[in-house]
Amino acid sequence: MNKNYKKIRDRCRKGIPSAIRPKAWFYLSGGRSLLEAHPNVYQELLEQEGDPQIIEEIKRDQHRQFPMHEMFLDEDRPGQKELFNLLKAYSILNPTTGYCQAQAPIAAFLLMHLPAEQAFWSFVSICDKYLKDYFTPGMEMLQRDAKLFMALLKKTSPQAYRHLQKVKVEPLMFMSDWYLCAMTRTLAWDTLLRVWDCFLCCLLYTSPSPRDRQKS
Repeated sequence: MNKNYKKIRDRCRKGIPSAIRPKAWFYLSGGRSLLEAHPNVYQELLEQEGDPQIIEEIKRDQHRQFPMHEMFLDEDRPGQKELFNLLKAYSILNPTTGYCQAQAPIAAFLLMHLPAEQAFWSFVSICDKYLKDYFTPGMEMLQRDAKLFMALLKKTSPQAYRHLQKVKVEPLMFMSDWYLCAMTRTLAWDTLLRVWDCFLCCLLYTSPSPRDRQKS
């Protein structure tokens, strides 16, 4: 990524082979770098109790994520347990953001492809860098990107843009679920995988220490 980003970008746009996609996503997202820098933090977070209100919110939502997938069919399956652990750990690591319902499908999607600890650090990277400030109460970044979306739509499809303006449909009425959930609840499976191949190579990962963020 540092030495030849263009080559990585072009390969990702062609589609990452399914056999190496989990490993590639772990590297691309910055999850591997975070895990190597903080090898014991995830287990330490799991041992903490967490905010009772957030814990209840996570429990209410965990069964709603990909309910037809074999990992998440019921509470006894490892998928729902790992999903709960991952979301709880992140809410403790980043108490400012805590937990947002839109994070759950992203976490579940990662767990389908990566072991729990790798999925956790990839999730941290995505929430803190790729979707930075998306899950804050004001959702300022989402509102900014909604304006950018409409500007691009006006340029690339003026007829669709004029129609939405005519019927007074604001972008946040239909695109919030797309962006907040990183398309995980929107696209067909094969398309979603290809979009994520590109999505995860769009940034180089830099972030403050998770421990420093937790203290702050």
